[in-house]
Amino acid sequence: MPLSTPAAPNTGPSHSVIPFLLTYSRRPRPPPSAPPLSAQTQPNSTAPPSHTHTSAQSNEPPSSATAQPTTNTHPMTTRSKAKILHTSTLISPVPNTYAKAFADPHWLHAMQTEFSALQENETWELVPRPHDRPVIRCMWLFRHKFKSDGSLERYKARLVVNGKSQTVGIDCEDTFSPVVKPATIRTVLSIAVSRSWPIHQLDVKNAFLHGHLNETVFMHQPPGFVDRRYPNYVCRLKKSLYGLKQAPRAWYMRFANFLLAHGFRSSTCDNSLFIYNNGDQTCYLLLYVDDIVLTASSTSLLNHIISTLSREFAMTDLGQLHHFLGIKVTRDERGLFLDQAQYAKYIISRAHMTDCKPCSTPVDLSSKLSASDGTLFHDPTLYRSLAGALQYLTFTRPDISYAVQQVCLFMHEPRDPHYAFLKRILRYLQGTVTYGIRLTKSTSHSLVAYSDADWGGCPDSRRSTSGYCVFLGDNLVSWSSKRQPTISRSSAEAEYRGVANAVAEATWIRNLLLELHLPLRHASVVYCDNVSAVYLSDNPVQHQRTKHIEIDIHFVREKVRVGQIRVLHVPSSLQYADIFTKGISRQLFQSFRSSLSVCPTPARTAGES
Repeated sequence: MPLSTPAAPNTGPSHSVIPFLLTYSRRPRPPPSAPPLSAQTQPNSTAPPSHTHTSAQSNEPPSSATAQPTTNTHPMTTRSKAKILHTSTLISPVPNTYAKAFADPHWLHAMQTEFSALQENETWELVPRPHDRPVIRCMWLFRHKFKSDGSLERYKARLVVNGKSQTVGIDCEDTFSPVVKPATIRTVLSIAVSRSWPIHQLDVKNAFLHGHLNETVFMHQPPGFVDRRYPNYVCRLKKSLYGLKQAPRAWYMRFANFLLAHGFRSSTCDNSLFIYNNGDQTCYLLLYVDDIVLTASSTSLLNHIISTLSREFAMTDLGQLHHFLGIKVTRDERGLFLDQAQYAKYIISRAHMTDCKPCSTPVDLSSKLSASDGTLFHDPTLYRSLAGALQYLTFTRPDISYAVQQVCLFMHEPRDPHYAFLKRILRYLQGTVTYGIRLTKSTSHSLVAYSDADWGGCPDSRRSTSGYCVFLGDNLVSWSSKRQPTISRSSAEAEYRGVANAVAEATWIRNLLLELHLPLRHASVVYCDNVSAVYLSDNPVQHQRTKHIEIDIHFVREKVRVGQIRVLHVPSSLQYADIFTKGISRQLFQSFRSSLSVCPTPARTAGES
């Protein structure tokens, strides 16, 4: 039985769903369909106004009251005679105030839709303003939502509260909320593709509104939607809103408790992964805030779970997985292709480099970046914005992981050489903008990792850079490029620290696969191109030069001893992890990039949808 939440009695007055503008000394101009402002702000009027906002329901501008319809008598068939209306394809710009949004029918409709959802969800009740409790403010945020091809999907207006004014212990407590890890997403998708399972994506409408609050929070009435009968009242929140510090946690706890009550089990490796298993029926659910990816062993089980969720939450089944977290997903008979081409184009346009000349690699073979080289960059905000955007692009682009890791080291004080390095990454993206990562059907579920380190590569601190990549069958599911936290006294030590990181990731994925009811029967192989590091993983003799890395040594040796891990040597020409630790030649880079399943968007043939 679905969890039922009894509705709290509404002791306060009901909130009118018809908006009106607040009275200010300089009043904004109301929309054409609204009545005079004085008729809306009469405090003694209790009857609702007789007008309706017809402009919110139509994309056409209101016609003038004095305009006379024109007719013609000639026999030519015109658009007006055929009732073909001309609609503009221009996108209304994002307003910076709610008053400007009221003057645009697109944004007005979006605000009314959001406000109606809040009212139907009984998010708050109006009460007299307390004198001993803080009252937080709220605001409207506007944005365009686009489809995977870049076309406009809809206008989105969202009411958010100013959570910065909340005080821990008064109107908020715990605020942490987990989200699914990228490696978990790729692992689950790889399993679903290999087993030919259906994969659907779900969207929860106003997800945070479903979370129940344990604290008492008071909020001012929404701008432009103040109740004319009780203009001095405030909203006492009964459910969470976007912007509250505890809103993500409240929504996660509500959704997780519902799934646990219906036979799902939360993964201990990733709390945002929920697993359902009943005999031969298995289902995996991935939760990233309000975006859900659902895959099941059968279509009937998938539809049953979707209907169960829809009865409890306002949820939309968006069909086959096609666009998730800004990632375009293309499925064909060979598997899945994940790319962020539109996001890459957006990053390039933000840097004003849409006409730049492409280059073949993201990193050259020259000297490493230093924190003291060159003069300070004139726009550090732009640098940090582009570097942060590139970080998210590495979700489907492991080939730029090392380059992005390098530019992120200098976000606190970027200089001109650092920005030149970042621009080279953008030039590389310009020539590979359609590239992404492919997940294919794989009959093998063996776990193989490659580990490498660049000893003393940082010219300032002489710390090493370690990197690894992990394959589940033929699919790349996890990778990393990271500077080591301490200085290594030898190349063997640097390589061994990198091996320990790869072993830790492989161990985590093994435990994840065990929870997914796909246990590995054989040891996972970690390849390293340093012979000394390979010997250290299996040699019980403790040397004088390795005492200070004893913890890493014992950790890897324990996994080797119990038969979960094997550390083997690989020649440098086949060390794919080199791409995560240093700049390499164009031929070697393109070879390793192909081995990591990074390729252009597959071409569609005739007959494919």
